[in-house]
Amino acid sequence: MSNEQGVTRAADALGGASWNVVGHTYTPKLHTDNVFVWHAVIPAGTFVPPHIHPTQDEWITVLDGALEIEFGPDRHQAGAGDTVRMPKGIAHGIFNRSGATATCVFGVAPSRKLFDLFAALDGVTDPAELVRISALHEVDFLPPPETA
Repeated sequence: MSNEQGVTRAADALGGASWNVVGHTYTPKLHTDNVFVWHAVIPAGTFVPPHIHPTQDEWITVLDGALEIEFGPDRHQAGAGDTVRMPKGIAHGIFNRSGATATCVFGVAPSRKLFDLFAALDGVTDPAELVRISALHEVDFLPPPETA
């Protein structure tokens, strides 16, 4: 983990890392024991299924585009300039239903195992494998809703 001051330029990533996680491009910008921050490009029609961070607070600041955040049955719209807080222990899903790409900055505190999780999930396409790997890194996905 890096604990150095300085500027991470817009085009730069820590260690040159860039990950494809659930169809999004995640580029790490800051990683210490206390916080992990990454830039995300979220294409239209993609999402992060509802999940829980039992040991981290998470937030998103939308830079461009729009996202829909689900907290249980409640849906909240977030657009450019908005910040969404998702406290630890609260189930949340992140959806881009806008028809256009969204860009945003995510952060979690403390960083815990999320940096390593994203590296492990890079390119994983099997949902069962995504859930299995995530559980090993302190992120718990909720089961999909029952369909009648």
